[in-house]
Amino acid sequence: MNFPFYIAKRYLLSKKSHSAINIISGVSVAGVAIATAALVCILSVFNGFQDMVAGLFTAMDPELKVVPATGKFMMADAEGLEALRHDPDVAVLTETLEDQALLMINNRQVMATVKGVEDSFEELTEIDRILVGDGVFELHADVIDYGILGANLLMQLGLPADFAQPIQVYAPRKGERIDLNDPRESLNEDELYSPRVGFMVKQNKYDSHYVITNIGFARRLFERQGEVSAVEMKLRPGADVAAVKARMRAALGERYEVLDRYEQQEDTFKIMQIEKLISYIFLTFILMIACFNIIGSLSMLIIDKKEDAATLRNLGANEHQVRGIFMMEGRMICLLGAVIGIVLGLAMCLLQQQFGLVRFGSSEGSYIINAYPVSVHAMDIVLIFLTVVVIGFLSVWYPVHHLSKKYTRN
Repeated sequence: MNFPFYIAKRYLLSKKSHSAINIISGVSVAGVAIATAALVCILSVFNGFQDMVAGLFTAMDPELKVVPATGKFMMADAEGLEALRHDPDVAVLTETLEDQALLMINNRQVMATVKGVEDSFEELTEIDRILVGDGVFELHADVIDYGILGANLLMQLGLPADFAQPIQVYAPRKGERIDLNDPRESLNEDELYSPRVGFMVKQNKYDSHYVITNIGFARRLFERQGEVSAVEMKLRPGADVAAVKARMRAALGERYEVLDRYEQQEDTFKIMQIEKLISYIFLTFILMIACFNIIGSLSMLIIDKKEDAATLRNLGANEHQVRGIFMMEGRMICLLGAVIGIVLGLAMCLLQQQFGLVRFGSSEGSYIINAYPVSVHAMDIVLIFLTVVVIGFLSVWYPVHHLSKKYTRN
């Protein structure tokens, strides 16, 4: 057995001549363990929120989406886009066209995003599971155009999902300025009826601003015949999204961008990553403060064991070995705290997953979920362990290299 390790282990486990040293050593281990457990829990909660948000987006966002690299619109029959329909990994492809429009009904008006889609949109997304109302998902019937509004947008207009009167929809005419004397003369006007359903994604971006209708209506309203704002795709089961995306990017070139679900919601996920990073940094500072206890524990141990150090030197131990004993003692405190903290943190995450101990409020159903979501990622655990080890080992260096020279030499 390694000589410094053997002596350090006995110092760690044996009773000291002064009980305060045992207490401070225990406090050192507890401080590191609590800070480590906090890191595990907090980062896992951020992972849980990210996974939850990603799950909510899948109801409306396609697996892959092609948009123009510059501008808002592109020609639907462009050679590269037309080839996507024949890609063996594409199960469903839908052209979409969206832009801003004014909705008016019953003396209420709201600006909204009108998104025109093809009939295959229902196959492309999981929209059926977010519909509210007694009707069915329907975009048009004969000469009638239907509009499916977000739940919050319906509330802003004071409408139920099965509103009877049509909504008047206005959009500026292409290439014309608004005539302030008679604004209606500068606007295209059309109307949408209700298929007796709305949708609720539980995301304000969609629920408060989006109207889904057929692409023919959108092209008439915005005067964008033959144009699209995006091509949305659902891949065949088992297809590698990353590989398909890379292949499409190479084939389409720099004129287009191919976005997966995370890139379609880049701003949201970037904010969540920044919040997670800031939380990690703050908790790392708390861990550094907790590691100061190790300095105090080692300092008192070095003073307490100065006679033992002299005895070891008389028995043939050199300066490096004596210093190694106290260095090993500090590292063992750090590692013990890290292991206990990770186990404790994982146990708390498991309890939260199973029983939802920490909840948002007392009212059941007031939020999207009732308890804080938790998702443990292996890379986070590795990062936390390395962080604790690095900070702990650095905190050991000062008392060992400076105080051991002062108190343990003959």
